[in-house]
Amino acid sequence: MQIDVRHASHPEAVRNFDTETLRRHFLVETIFEGGEIRLTYSHYDRMVIGGVTPLTSALTLTAPTAIGQETFLAERELGALNIGGAGRIFVDGTSYDLAKYDCLYAGKGAKDIRFESADAANPAKFYLVSTPAHQAHPTVLLTREKARHLTPGEAATANKRSIYQFIHPDVCQSCQLTLGFTMIEPGSVWNTMPAHTHDRRMEAYLYFDLEAEQRVFHFMGEPQQTRHMLVANEQAVISPPWSIHSGAGTKNYSFIWAMAGDNKSFTDMDHIAIADLR
Repeated sequence: MQIDVRHASHPEAVRNFDTETLRRHFLVETIFEGGEIRLTYSHYDRMVIGGVTPLTSALTLTAPTAIGQETFLAERELGALNIGGAGRIFVDGTSYDLAKYDCLYAGKGAKDIRFESADAANPAKFYLVSTPAHQAHPTVLLTREKARHLTPGEAATANKRSIYQFIHPDVCQSCQLTLGFTMIEPGSVWNTMPAHTHDRRMEAYLYFDLEAEQRVFHFMGEPQQTRHMLVANEQAVISPPWSIHSGAGTKNYSFIWAMAGDNKSFTDMDHIAIADLR
């Protein structure tokens, strides 16, 4: 297991970041590595994001020093969404099979968490998001069919998309974690435009289903001090509560979004008119 710790940055400091510094603080370039668990610990709401890529043997989620507990979920909850080949997650001896686009929620107090791939030649890629938890909720397998499905956007504004809400109050109980993914339809490129912030919650994005030669221009920063990063397939972005989070791809793509903070209200947003962005 590898874990990287990212500290919080004041928005006034971020105004002076050059490209390299911006990427070092907010972009996670390597999420998935064969046969490894790779984690990033953010001090924004103490969210942990990462990837698990089992090959020929199972990988066990243990508690690194940054977690400060004997077990990873002693005081945390976990969402795991598979974007690779078929795989299996064991939670305290119970196994759950996950196809691509399936999700598992594991609650506070689960002790033994292991990950397997059905085929090492086409391994599972489990994207993990974990947040502090104050109450234990049951482990739930959430297939794509069980997700709450929304289809907002229009072709005319190049933002036609499908949203799948997995860890969401209308689908699965959690303490503070919300998680799902969005698929941008062919011919559309924008996500989250018009933009918004939500100072009550931080957010993290994982961009995926993007060809190797394509990129997403991810926009962040204060609404009147916007910055951008070029993001490749299976790279993640940490979005502070004070920052916008929006993207435009050179082709359509998908992304996993996850939030943590004071509420779990998906619609609690401070909207920003396009004309007010700078």
